[in-house]
Amino acid sequence: MRIEIDIAAQALALFDGGRLLRRYSVSTAKNGPGEKNGSFCTPRGRHIVRAKIGAGQPVNAVFVRRRPTGELWSPELDEKYPGRDWMLTRILWLSGCEPGRNRLGEVDTMRRYIYIHGSPDRAEMGKPGSIGCIRMRNADIVELFELVPPYTEVEINERTAA
Repeated sequence: MRIEIDIAAQALALFDGGRLLRRYSVSTAKNGPGEKNGSFCTPRGRHIVRAKIGAGQPVNAVFVRRRPTGELWSPELDEKYPGRDWMLTRILWLSGCEPGRNRLGEVDTMRRYIYIHGSPDRAEMGKPGSIGCIRMRNADIVELFELVPPYTEVEINERTAA
């Protein structure tokens, strides 16, 4: 299994060997690509799924610091916490594999808490909007979560491949 994220196309593709299994619309960082801590950008390069979080949680389960709060996202909860960056349903925590680019020091993807995670239904896919993470529709992250094992390779590119 291998995941490829295309920032320009705002798409995530799942491959098994050379065969495309799934393609999803996603939302990467509003600030664009970048690796520096505090940039609120989506890091590029080679990564792995370091941890899978949220197995068995219901759709719309709210996570804070990678822990379920016991809440389920709803428009009412959204109104109660305006501006909150919602992490819902499942989390795939990414770790960079390229020292100096996306691993260690001020460019460490894992220490930046960069995830692939579910989002509220109102979150627009297909255009940048996150603060660094890769947002997905809840049904899509549930499916992806079940398909990929820990340590799945993840490649994040900023341009559409030819």
